[in-house]
Amino acid sequence: MLAVVTDSTCDLHPDRVRQLGLHVVPLHVLLGERSFLDWQDIDPDAVYDHQRGGGNVTTQPAGQAAFAALYRELLATHEGVISIHLSGHLSATAEHARQAARALNAGDRVQVVDSQFASLPLAEVVMAARDAVSAGGDMQAALGAIRAVQEGLRVEFTVPTLEYLRRGGRLSRTQELIGNVLGVRPVLGFDGGHLKAVRRVRAKDATRDILGQLEERFGRDPVAVTIGHAGRDPARIAELKAAVSASRLNVAQGRLQLMGPVIGAHVGPGTYGLLARPYAG
Repeated sequence: MLAVVTDSTCDLHPDRVRQLGLHVVPLHVLLGERSFLDWQDIDPDAVYDHQRGGGNVTTQPAGQAAFAALYRELLATHEGVISIHLSGHLSATAEHARQAARALNAGDRVQVVDSQFASLPLAEVVMAARDAVSAGGDMQAALGAIRAVQEGLRVEFTVPTLEYLRRGGRLSRTQELIGNVLGVRPVLGFDGGHLKAVRRVRAKDATRDILGQLEERFGRDPVAVTIGHAGRDPARIAELKAAVSASRLNVAQGRLQLMGPVIGAHVGPGTYGLLARPYAG
């Protein structure tokens, strides 16, 4: 049987990771001079509290040595390893995984996949591969399941404040000021592994706008929907759930997922995303 490996930017809670039998290599979160393992040593809300207090948060990719140690362990007990990671345009993590596989001379027994995503869609890709493997599928079956999810899903994110995008260097102070004056926010989506602003909308209309895009894409076909939120904000999460329920989407399955420390470091508290993909039953 194959082992399924990913990295911590899939943002699956450690309890869920254990339940699914996944293996996760953590990235690093730096709060000032202190370094923490993503999702292991630090909770997402600790990052958001630090940011709200004006603190700086940076991140570092998972290293080659961590991948090599895990691959070596798994290859002793499994036929092979499929290792699925966040976009190489966002982090060197996937490249470090490839370097580890080459150093072990594992050949075809370790397949490293750049998902082209991070957070919610990375989790969907990883769980699809895990389901294929659990059903007895081989490497080709797992890769096919990954491609199907990559091609079928749509996901978009937006931010309640431009402050953290500006702090992270993704916006200038002038762009932040103009956005605040006009009351507009970027809607972010993945394009070829890049996370880009695909359009700009009024902040108060962002949820409805994203849902409208999902409705246009999927119509009345049954879909699985994931709501992602940066931070435990019950009232805001309830609003997002209500908006999805009131939409024209034919929701056959729903899931809530918190965005983790590494992702939160770059987008800040209150960021949210909506993902939909065809529901296969």
